[in-house]
Amino acid sequence: MTLVSTSLLNLSEEDYVHSLYNLETSKTDYFHIDVMDGKFVENNTSKRMKDYAMALSHISSLGLDVHLMVENVEEYIDEYIDLEPRIISFHIEAIREKSRVFSIIDELKRNNIRIGLAINPNTKIEEIKEYLPFIHMVLIMSVEPGKGGQLYLPETTQKISELKEYLDKNNLDLDIEVDGGINDKTAEEAVNAGASILVAGSYILKSENPKEAVRNLKKYDF
Repeated sequence: MTLVSTSLLNLSEEDYVHSLYNLETSKTDYFHIDVMDGKFVENNTSKRMKDYAMALSHISSLGLDVHLMVENVEEYIDEYIDLEPRIISFHIEAIREKSRVFSIIDELKRNNIRIGLAINPNTKIEEIKEYLPFIHMVLIMSVEPGKGGQLYLPETTQKISELKEYLDKNNLDLDIEVDGGINDKTAEEAVNAGASILVAGSYILKSENPKEAVRNLKKYDF
């Protein structure tokens, strides 16, 4: 069954603890923590996302799916390690030195955190192939990173298919997570192409029935 990671990017700050508790009952699999530094992307959500993550560490047993859209990846990993997130994903576009990428991979492994490598819409699969045997997940951005509520870029589907074909051909068992513009229609397209984890924010948060919204995304088998 497809897994769902609920993005908290557009969660209202007003009484957010109550909102997080309600989302817990929606049967989402992860809470997606969109950490932005105001440098790698324009928005800065660092403090708000840390507040959400801290609150979740007290009220939820679900895993944190931390997505670092930041330049100084190591600094933010240090901030989140103590919260024992299930996954931390960082952007290959933020780190061009191969030695640094592998150093971060090693750090996450030492702390028993699953490793995700995120790629922007214009980044080709070819640019991350050498890292695939050492990580657990590829996060494919289906919108430009930095803000919620955008429409799913149709060319993403071909990128998912390309990655899935490469993984199968090389016997690599990785999750493919897709983030941006996910709803009950684009979810089917992404899953049919090979996605196993769907990140959804607006579709779930703006729904009158978040539990039903999550169920609509989970019904597709990858």
